[in-house]
Amino acid sequence: MLPDLILQAIQSHIPQDAAIVEIVQYRSFNLKAKGNQFWGKSHYAAAVLRSSGEPKWVDLGESTTIDKSIAELRTALALVGSRSSIEIQPVNGTHQNSLPQVQQLARKVDQLVMAPIRPLLGDARHLLLSPDGQLTLIPFEALVDEKGKYLIQSYAFSYLTSGRDLLRLQSVASSQTAPVVFADVDYNQQTTVAAAQSSNTVRGVQNRRSQDLASVSFPPLSNTKEEAEKIKAIFPETTLKLGQSATETAIKQLNSPSILHLATHGFFLSDPEVKLVNDEFGKQPKVLNLENPLLRSGLALAGANNRNQVSSGANDGVLTALEVAGLSLRGTQLVVLSACETGLGDVKVGDGLYGLRRALVIAGSQSQVLSLWKVSDAGTKELMVKYYQGLKAGKGRHEALRDAQLEMLKNPSYQHPFYWASFVPSGDWTPLHK
Repeated sequence: MLPDLILQAIQSHIPQDAAIVEIVQYRSFNLKAKGNQFWGKSHYAAAVLRSSGEPKWVDLGESTTIDKSIAELRTALALVGSRSSIEIQPVNGTHQNSLPQVQQLARKVDQLVMAPIRPLLGDARHLLLSPDGQLTLIPFEALVDEKGKYLIQSYAFSYLTSGRDLLRLQSVASSQTAPVVFADVDYNQQTTVAAAQSSNTVRGVQNRRSQDLASVSFPPLSNTKEEAEKIKAIFPETTLKLGQSATETAIKQLNSPSILHLATHGFFLSDPEVKLVNDEFGKQPKVLNLENPLLRSGLALAGANNRNQVSSGANDGVLTALEVAGLSLRGTQLVVLSACETGLGDVKVGDGLYGLRRALVIAGSQSQVLSLWKVSDAGTKELMVKYYQGLKAGKGRHEALRDAQLEMLKNPSYQHPFYWASFVPSGDWTPLHK
């Protein structure tokens, strides 16, 4: 339970039309239990907080049931396809036939998770959502309510780590430079200039790499150059880093650009875990994570496919989330990772999501837009252009994304959630500062 002073401070920053919805995963503990059955089954619970009044709570049920439904929905949403030379064809592909199944699964998750929460929301239409566990891996916008409508049609969503984020968002630093876009990355770049790599640490972070990256290869992306040029047409002061100039060194040398847009591959490697001895009280097996999760997600930049030819410790074209956390982004108003699976990371109960999203917050960025699955190349380009047009028109950082998604939802070629629901907005939702 939050102290009253902190609770009041958070409430003072909640908009009148908004509600904080924090979902936590927990296990009850009973000291009087017999036979070492101290721990109850894992559950999800939600707390709802408005700008005035007391918090309201609801238990959502066993996490096993909810997690199973989430996994089924994610499998149906994340269709085969990615930002690569292999592109899903709109309308006539397998995805169109899967739409009824996706909607049915999205309805099931809504019944389990959002239906019990809705009575607590009152007239709130902007949900400041802080999910936990496997719920961090789905876009709530794509859930389907009892009227058969996607939740994006009724609510605006802004994702937070916790309600305390509202206090952090009040401290706004100024950006130092114009927007920067990395795109059309040459993953097979052969040349590596040692002199340009003298800065092979970021705020003391060493260039360590997961061993599991050794066999990963990144195919070229077909539409990202056009995406970058269209963004520059909307924001003419934008600096483009294309092809061989889209390097790890270049991104590490940035100093708080107002917008950082990266149209490239993201990666997420599942972390193998080892179960150890049971704990002393509840006989719950302890789990050891073998590697820092921030080394198991990141971004591919120029030369990434030839990283094994680079000397140890040098910038090799792979930017891990650990290195992202050390970038100079304090004052950066928006980071858009127009890539594959950039919103993913290791799920830690009670700690949200480790990965690029968390790393960007640590680096100082005010808001982030990231993807939850391998995205469509052509669909992403169209979504991003609409998004930046909305930003230029003065819309909020999350409002502009929602409007672009709703517009795509009306397009028969892109009405499947695979296209419009892959990107989720987190952090500050207000318009860009001039």
